[in-house]
Amino acid sequence: MNLLRTLAAISSMTMLSRITGLLRESLFARAFGAGAYTDAFIVAFRIPNLLRRLFAEGAFSQAFVPILSEYKNQQGEAASKQLVDHVATTLVWATLIVSLVGIVGAPWFVYAIATGLEKDPGAFDAAVWMTRLMFPYICFMSFVALAGGVLNTWREFKIPAFTPVLLNLSFIVASLFLAQHLQQPIYAMAIAVFVGGVLQVAIQVPALIKVGMLPRLSINPASGLKDAGVRRVLKKMGPAVFAVSAAQISLMINTSIASRLAEGSISWLSYADRLMEFPTAMLGVALGTILLPSLSKANVDGDKTEYSSLLDWGLRLTFLLALPAAVGMATLATPLIATLFHYGKFSAEAVTMSTEPLVAYSLGLIGIILVKTLAPAFYARQDIRTPVKIAIGVLIATQLMNLIFVPYIAVAGLALSIGLGACLNASFLYWGLRKRGIYQPKPGWLTFFLRLLPALAVMGGVAAYGAARIDWIAMQAHPLLRAGALGLLICACAVTYFGVLLVAGFRFRDFKRSA
Repeated sequence: MNLLRTLAAISSMTMLSRITGLLRESLFARAFGAGAYTDAFIVAFRIPNLLRRLFAEGAFSQAFVPILSEYKNQQGEAASKQLVDHVATTLVWATLIVSLVGIVGAPWFVYAIATGLEKDPGAFDAAVWMTRLMFPYICFMSFVALAGGVLNTWREFKIPAFTPVLLNLSFIVASLFLAQHLQQPIYAMAIAVFVGGVLQVAIQVPALIKVGMLPRLSINPASGLKDAGVRRVLKKMGPAVFAVSAAQISLMINTSIASRLAEGSISWLSYADRLMEFPTAMLGVALGTILLPSLSKANVDGDKTEYSSLLDWGLRLTFLLALPAAVGMATLATPLIATLFHYGKFSAEAVTMSTEPLVAYSLGLIGIILVKTLAPAFYARQDIRTPVKIAIGVLIATQLMNLIFVPYIAVAGLALSIGLGACLNASFLYWGLRKRGIYQPKPGWLTFFLRLLPALAVMGGVAAYGAARIDWIAMQAHPLLRAGALGLLICACAVTYFGVLLVAGFRFRDFKRSA
């Protein structure tokens, strides 16, 4: 399997997901702006979304994929199918129970993470109603995470990468056609989440049938627990919850802090977060997706050289693509926010206030993506405890940084703390891999950076010069002209960056990799 080609395929699907995601956010900003009710939706969606990332996509995938890969390579497809059946039964029943608890306890959950919403009883009640409607999303996404783990292990990457597009399309349709017909328009977004979850489940079924791994669910919730493989997955999931929860728990704490700042702070942080997730998903998530099964196989085969070589390839690609993304986000923050969101109820003030956390996020983008590249090196070896210990320390450090930054730079301080915390996380993960001899860097890293830095400097200069020549907020009356100007500027930055790299001696063939 050509890893670079596979990465390009996954990234293209992810790009489609992120483009539709940006369109959905642009329509959302235009329709609802940044205020108490948009804060209410973001809070309501964040609760089930957090649990999805912790228990379904995050901890579950990291515990399940290495064990499933072991079954597939050592015990064959019949044993793998039985494991999938039992894991699916346990996961679906568990998340169904969690959803029921969430529906009943929605008022307490909303109060716990966004006490500031109580200032507006209407917004608080709306958040509770939307939380209840969206809690079943956890069940849907648990099945999607299971399907993604299975399909990735069978080297079927495109459907899992495309799946998020369906949620974005659901949002787009709801904002364009449903919101205007509801007494409370923001409720259309909660309905879109529910419908999007159903659609994401539906698209997995044909793909699972194709590889012969469509799970059969038992009506007995406890039947899956009798399987030794299921118990192994659950045992690994416990620590994995803590390992992947550091950034998410920090995000929830940040939401609570933001709810006490100026009205709209949660929304400003969310719009910046949406843009930050674009490079994170296209590179970090895509790299982690293809590295985890490949590293798991190398671990099962006992091939330490291949293991280290895969990591080295992933790290070089991360620096090659993540650093220019960070420079671009920092220098083009205002053009990006203005072009994508400055319409309808999204004011010029909202552009300015959303730009600040985006610039802060850019300072830690490399750390956020590096964590997604380095963490699979531990999960593939079924070592969950090391990332857990690091994650707990980073969580504490992030909140200490909030105490320092927030009083001075408000909502931007929350973004800065998350980014710097991710850099700290990545540093400790790297140190752990080197200390244990798991990763041995290949020669040429110094030359690699000496060639990279001039390209970054020239690209940054082009971006800063172009951004300063245009009043992006004043161009609200000419949206197509503004979008065209941003597109040309981004193209100029890309041509400049890769042109300087080419002159410096970088070649596409140097990054080809097979597994």
